[in-house]
Amino acid sequence: MKRVRQYQIVIVNLDPIIGSEIKKTRPCVVISPDEMNKPLNTVIIAPITSKSKPYPTRVEIEVRKHQNWVVIDQIRIIDKKRIVKIGDYLKKGEIIRIKEVLKETLID
Repeated sequence: MKRVRQYQIVIVNLDPIIGSEIKKTRPCVVISPDEMNKPLNTVIIAPITSKSKPYPTRVEIEVRKHQNWVVIDQIRIIDKKRIVKIGDYLKKGEIIRIKEVLKETLID
């Protein structure tokens, strides 16, 4: 079982998809807490895209010196078998902004 941590960037194969879901193998951010990530075979992820409009559910981040967006409106639960590669962690400011948008989107 792959060991992933919250706010880590992972490369995920999101296919097959249905309708307007984000597709292909792409970077995603693990947003599920480590207390879930360790024992379960699934994780909650938010896809990352390099092209976005300024939606309130998109959080701008920098990946390899390029502007990208975490797509909070497309969060999904995936099996860890979909993870192709494990990468770096988000920066502290990016994590804070993701937490704010998650709270605003899902709770408030």
